[in-house]
Amino acid sequence: MFTHQDLAQLQAQSLKMQSFIRQQTYSPEMEKTLRRFSSWEVAELIFRVNQSTMRGRLAADPSLPQGLVEEDGRQRWYSLEEINEIRRRLKVNRKSLMPPRPAGKRAIRAAIANFKGGAGKSTVALHFAHAAALDGYRVLCVDFDPQATLSHSMGLSDVSEEFTVWGVMARDLIRETERMNAAVQGAESGAALPQRRLPASVTDMGLSDLRVTDFIKPTSWPTIDIVPSCANAAFVEFASAQYRHLNPEWSFFAAVSRYLDSLPDDSYDLILFDCPPAIGYQSMNAVFAADVLYIPSGPGYWEYDSTTSFIGQLSEALEDLGRFGSSVPAGTLKLPKAFTDVRFLLTRFEPNNELHRAMQSAFGKVFGDRLAEHPIEMTRAVEQSGRFLSSIYEIDYRDMTRETWRRARGSFDQAYVEFRDNLVKAWDEIEETGA
Repeated sequence: MFTHQDLAQLQAQSLKMQSFIRQQTYSPEMEKTLRRFSSWEVAELIFRVNQSTMRGRLAADPSLPQGLVEEDGRQRWYSLEEINEIRRRLKVNRKSLMPPRPAGKRAIRAAIANFKGGAGKSTVALHFAHAAALDGYRVLCVDFDPQATLSHSMGLSDVSEEFTVWGVMARDLIRETERMNAAVQGAESGAALPQRRLPASVTDMGLSDLRVTDFIKPTSWPTIDIVPSCANAAFVEFASAQYRHLNPEWSFFAAVSRYLDSLPDDSYDLILFDCPPAIGYQSMNAVFAADVLYIPSGPGYWEYDSTTSFIGQLSEALEDLGRFGSSVPAGTLKLPKAFTDVRFLLTRFEPNNELHRAMQSAFGKVFGDRLAEHPIEMTRAVEQSGRFLSSIYEIDYRDMTRETWRRARGSFDQAYVEFRDNLVKAWDEIEETGA
């Protein structure tokens, strides 16, 4: 017989192993650090310019970051901060190296979501976040998944549940209830209308006093922050159901959207959501706050079946939210929910696998141009990056054959560029600040 005490003991044993793994994976301080990037990577893979052109421009202007030189003098290595300084100051053929960003717009938000576990949601979110950072964007990730794979991959492991999406939602419940009560008191007939009361177990947690930035944690990447998750946040589904009972008029699905609306428009360029493999309170917050919905799927029939079920159930769930239309406060995204773009992305794709090619054709026939042109291929380097909670961008190409590394990076690069180009088009549909 196994009780909760036995499970707690098993978790304690696992936490010891988790600490050991972090020691092997991260720095001696058990903190994840970001490597430097070679001048070859910076020129050809990040800036996409000729190496000799970049060397000449850096030599002509010694005030530009010169990186660290290897002992043999053949290669220079740059930090991301140095790369971004070069990006800001240098033009090649009179063209800026800064990434496209529409003026007067807030950050664009993309949710990586699917019903199926193992579809590659966290892997896609991690790689797109890192690729965007190397592209020059400031990125905020929001980890909605209690498995916290994205948070752990970003180097965060000791996170209190009040600083997760659950804390954002509980804080929103308190503030929205206070707003509703103030509106009742301000009405002429306020005396005849009931006040909404929350128990001390909710109001005394101190969440209402937390600042917007208290939920945001830095990562080892200087231009990537994250609202992390943790295993203890798994109870958010139960807590949210209780909160809805306490205040049935609370538009629970808009909590994260309201939170993000309170961020200054120029804080970030891209906000990425990693969603749990289920349709619940957290995932509904993610899709409601998102401008763009990216749906990754493996290339098998069961993944296709699960993806079909996911979009059907998501459609029904979003339709059900329409009944809240009259209670959503001004400034919150409107109902019915509309995305500026929806895309399907095949993951773990093997181009020489006949079944995978057949399923890619089936996806294409059903979803048409909604299917991303460039799938993410399954390679040995991708498998290795997953084992070490790192993206292919974090792995030093000298740790494996360069061809193996380049093939994996090339797959993610193509998928990311297509993702970025889709986002830039969708960005145009977002209203300008103050519009």
